[in-house]
Amino acid sequence: MECYCGSKKHFSACCEPFLDGKELPATPEELMRSRYSAYVAGNGAYIVATSVKENRFEEDISLIEEYARSIEWLGLEVLTAKEKTVEFKAYYKDSDGIKVQHEKSNFVYEDGMWLYQDGKIFNSKIERNAPCPCKSGKKYKKCCEIKKLI
Repeated sequence: MECYCGSKKHFSACCEPFLDGKELPATPEELMRSRYSAYVAGNGAYIVATSVKENRFEEDISLIEEYARSIEWLGLEVLTAKEKTVEFKAYYKDSDGIKVQHEKSNFVYEDGMWLYQDGKIFNSKIERNAPCPCKSGKKYKKCCEIKKLI
């Protein structure tokens, strides 16, 4: 199975070893991609464990898992990956249609591993002429945007 993170690698050779705790991500981009895969897989424990200590709350695990199950994840687009930041767009579908989470995430290296610190969320929308995130091969305006308007 191809990895959820969009790397085009097999899941077992990409994010699965991170989610299973067998390996640690070597870069902020690997961590961000693995966290996206954890959301798709509904692995709230991984999301909490890969956050900085001051943002780790065990009670969040079930909330994260519930949220992850309430939507359909459609894909990840990494826009930039620099030393300690990764900017990305994560596409998902909920009861209101297809949406995008556009974030510039900050990471820190602590105790021998990369951790998610925080992020800035941008108010972005799916461009009408962009390929539809549902992977139909059509432009968004000719696919899911039109369905949203009907």
